[in-house]
Amino acid sequence: MKVIAINGSPHKNGNTYHAINTVCDQLIQENIEVEIIHVGNKMIRGCIACNQCAKKKNEECSITGDDVNSWIKNMKSADGLILGSPVYFAAIAGTMKSFLDRVFRVASVNDGLFRHKVGVSVVADRRTGGIPTFNQLNNYINYAEMFMPSSNYWNVIFGTAPGEALRDSEGIQIMKILGRNMAWLLKSVEDNKSKLSLPDREQKVYMNYIR
Repeated sequence: MKVIAINGSPHKNGNTYHAINTVCDQLIQENIEVEIIHVGNKMIRGCIACNQCAKKKNEECSITGDDVNSWIKNMKSADGLILGSPVYFAAIAGTMKSFLDRVFRVASVNDGLFRHKVGVSVVADRRTGGIPTFNQLNNYINYAEMFMPSSNYWNVIFGTAPGEALRDSEGIQIMKILGRNMAWLLKSVEDNKSKLSLPDREQKVYMNYIR
């Protein structure tokens, strides 16, 4: 089994990385392969609502010039996903938001590429805004019909300078428990695939209140 972790911070080894890495350490101990992809320092344009991904259904975004499409392939092949972001004005960092909008749009219109994968969100915060950011990240996981384990508190860790999050003892515990719960759920899903069929995908119903 493999988990892809997305680091949405502009800093490769900042506190978002330490949050992600703490979760990943628990997965590795359970013999689950992990790969961290650093997207937060890349030039990633936001979704332009061209709807070509829905028309072509080729599992690709129409925007070229970055690595988003190759990352989509990696994420599709994984059993689980970790979404990590710092807090920018009580919200997801801008580059991470652009990345997620494009990736999850492609996934949703191509027969649900991430359906029934295991997904978690983690947030690194200086002081406040962590819960809104955590909720925003979870919106992508929920919309994609992914399975989401929890920890013993919301998945937010605190620190300003890189590495300070490692001194947040409660935050570290949260990430460790999250990693163990994620590992258990990943194994449970894998073990039960041959015993219990996963729910069939239904065609999405769209309703517009303006008629």
